[in-house]
Amino acid sequence: MTQEIKKPGSLMAAEAAQCLEVFQKAAVQAVSGPINLPNAIYTIARGSSDAAANILSYEFMRELGVPMTSLPPSVFSIGKGVGLSGAAILVISQSGASHDLVLSAKGAAKAGARVLALTNQTDSAVQAVADLTVPIGAGPELAVPATKSVVGAIAAGMALLAHMKPSYQPKAQRAVEIFGRLSTQHPQTSVLQSAFLRARHVYVIGRDTGYGAAHEVALKLKECCAIHAEAYSSSEVLHGPLQLATNPLMVLMLDTGQADIQVSLDQAEARFRSIDCDVYRIRVPDLEAADVSPAAAAAALLAVMYPIILNTALVLGLDPDRPEALSKVTQTT
Repeated sequence: MTQEIKKPGSLMAAEAAQCLEVFQKAAVQAVSGPINLPNAIYTIARGSSDAAANILSYEFMRELGVPMTSLPPSVFSIGKGVGLSGAAILVISQSGASHDLVLSAKGAAKAGARVLALTNQTDSAVQAVADLTVPIGAGPELAVPATKSVVGAIAAGMALLAHMKPSYQPKAQRAVEIFGRLSTQHPQTSVLQSAFLRARHVYVIGRDTGYGAAHEVALKLKECCAIHAEAYSSSEVLHGPLQLATNPLMVLMLDTGQADIQVSLDQAEARFRSIDCDVYRIRVPDLEAADVSPAAAAAALLAVMYPIILNTALVLGLDPDRPEALSKVTQTT
């Protein structure tokens, strides 16, 4: 019996189509196990999982009032580690199997941290080390580019946050209700796809949780479409990176709709338009998803961007399911 040959992009298409459902299940799942508020939270992740960690860090800091930032896994995988007494480590991994993340989880535990994990694979090596694991629950993800597990990781992080701060639960529930009527078809899909097909250099810009979403969109443009894309905060991009706009540059702005980031995004948009960049701004309110928490807004932006990036890759003659230079599980040190 011959093995079925799947059409290019069919795996990513099927998995991206499940993003909203995965979010709804993960965001309000019950999380059990006592947890005290740590004095700091450090995230350990790679690639798309690190983008999810970036998104969650803004949400956790806003709600819990404790610092949350990224630690490079190499601190533990090739270094001697750092003191983490009273802190928590949040490891995010689709597979839960990457060697450096496993070493980091073990090293953090020895350094005195409480180890928390968001993983999609049950009984993973990371889960075996963790004090508390919240499942992403996305199901098997076969395409090399992660989609539903990224959105699911954001949602699982929101469930963890609601466990740590019960008053956050209504925000998670509100997001689930809105995601139940959300469409992943952006009203400017064809316009954005045409812009990507013309682009040779892309800046993806966000602020707050939109900055983490920008990292994920830039990564997907690189791995699916082989388009050079970089992510920046709207507050940082007007410094040295602005000079690249002297060359043809597409700018994609991800707007989560928060009132306190509008001035920053407006300033960046005006500056790029003044020097004739090809500028596009995607707003969460345009998706009929207003009034969701900033983390959920970032997840909504990703859910609508994945199909656009997928179709761009297919038009370019690429198979986003199996990027030529990449594999599903990356082993690093």
